[in-house]
Amino acid sequence: MNPPCSLCDGLRMSDILTITLNPALDISTAVGTVTPGPKLRCEEPRYDPGGGGVNVSRAIKRLGGQSKAFVALGGENGAAFKALLDAEDIAVEHFEVSGNTRQSFAVLESTTGRQYRFQLPCPPWSSDQTDSALARLEPLLSGGSIVVLSGSMPTEVPAAIVETINKMAVESGAELILDTSGQALTAAAANRGPAFALLRMDGAEAAEVSGRTFSSPAQLADYGMELIRAGAAHRLVMSMGASGTVGVSATERFFCSPPRLETLSAVGAGDSMVAAIALELSRGGSLRDAVRHGVAAAGSAVLTPATELCSKAMADEILEKVVTKEI
Repeated sequence: MNPPCSLCDGLRMSDILTITLNPALDISTAVGTVTPGPKLRCEEPRYDPGGGGVNVSRAIKRLGGQSKAFVALGGENGAAFKALLDAEDIAVEHFEVSGNTRQSFAVLESTTGRQYRFQLPCPPWSSDQTDSALARLEPLLSGGSIVVLSGSMPTEVPAAIVETINKMAVESGAELILDTSGQALTAAAANRGPAFALLRMDGAEAAEVSGRTFSSPAQLADYGMELIRAGAAHRLVMSMGASGTVGVSATERFFCSPPRLETLSAVGAGDSMVAAIALELSRGGSLRDAVRHGVAAAGSAVLTPATELCSKAMADEILEKVVTKEI
């Protein structure tokens, strides 16, 4: 039997630690039209520290909260990345890796509004480096804290590392929120203990992991209940894009819908959602309140251009219009 999930008790304020093992120095720009062949004259580039956990920490800051970010960084890109985090006053626990932190590129075609996104491969990780990262993480996991493990994993790192980190968190008395994809998400869904405090995925990821198609919030909620009964997680949050988000626990299942919004860029919406969920839970909020805040934060992120994250002012305004119903 899995131990109870104290994250859901709604009784206390908790510290938040985010973990990013595969960060990227995000470079974004714009060009009139993307055409093969000729050189394309782009606008002045923008540089942002990127990666799931890092973006969660940055979004938490925008929402008025605090967190510490554990980030694996290396090389010149890693140094530039760290400087950007320092400029945003994000508390960083820097884990040095061999190789150069990867870059990602986002190019907006201004004539059409289409965005082209390119991801470069991550630097190689050895098994010794993985062991060292886990050893550095262990003392940072403290009783009562909320840990957010978010983003992709380095290519050479076993997918089961998400279960290893979760076990470390549970043994320390911390609660782990997981938001990942690919093999790591598949491993998490197949996890049989200890359960993740909260597992977040979107409808497409749920379909990929389960081999099914989901056409309604109720179907997603049914799948979430299956994972809870199997012992994979205590809570699930499953996004359905602009239509809303499903929240599921052993005792409740609901759907939160945002108002109609005009999307400028969907980049950062998921990380903003996770940030708001973690922050609300750290303040003692219920799962339902956390998901409502998450939907509002994600909604505010889509109203911002390029790689911008959420806005507290806009999120507060959207929150008043989020509709919650039982499913």
